[in-house]
Amino acid sequence: MQPYFLDRHDAGLRLAAALTKYADRPEVIVLALPRGGVPVAYEVAQELHVPLDVFLVRKLGVPGHEELAMGAIATGGVRILDRHLIQMLGVGPDEIERVTARELRELERREILYRDNRPAPDVTGWTVILVDDGLATGSTMRAAVEALRREGARSIVVAVPIAAPDTCESLRQEVDDIVCAVTPEPFRAVGIWYVDFSETSDQEVRDLLERAALSNPRV
Repeated sequence: MQPYFLDRHDAGLRLAAALTKYADRPEVIVLALPRGGVPVAYEVAQELHVPLDVFLVRKLGVPGHEELAMGAIATGGVRILDRHLIQMLGVGPDEIERVTARELRELERREILYRDNRPAPDVTGWTVILVDDGLATGSTMRAAVEALRREGARSIVVAVPIAAPDTCESLRQEVDDIVCAVTPEPFRAVGIWYVDFSETSDQEVRDLLERAALSNPRV
């Protein structure tokens, strides 16, 4: 099984090629899901000549099996829970609240770190292109979509280099447009489709946001 992308920057350039209809449009903004989505989104925003910012979402991992998402939280107080999974695994309300509180602290830390206390962009009436480095279950992306709907985004586009086929199809019903550049079967995991899937650092996120702001000022 051969990877499709060298790294997240390569993936972003290839993803941008499928989004050219959004280039140079004054009402478009690219919002990245940190941290891994930021290098991808940086290349997309540069190629489309539109502003870049981040939209904070945190997965709620099942206690003891943190890689398994039982839900997600997003900027603006949105929380999505997978009630079926929670019931099946017997996760109690206290455990859900404990995980939520922990992830909320990390979300707030990143808001301050990445923006230096700048407010989140006002997306009312905008077309938002939400970018991540891949879609597995889609729980964090769904939380971001719901939060942006509440905030008044006119149109929401989900764009990812790689996605599980069923996740891409199910999300299609929830957004205005979706671009999943590659949907391999079997999917297995996002990281196996990249030669280099090393962790994106907080400093890299900050650096890319600053570089993007110089060429396309944020909202």
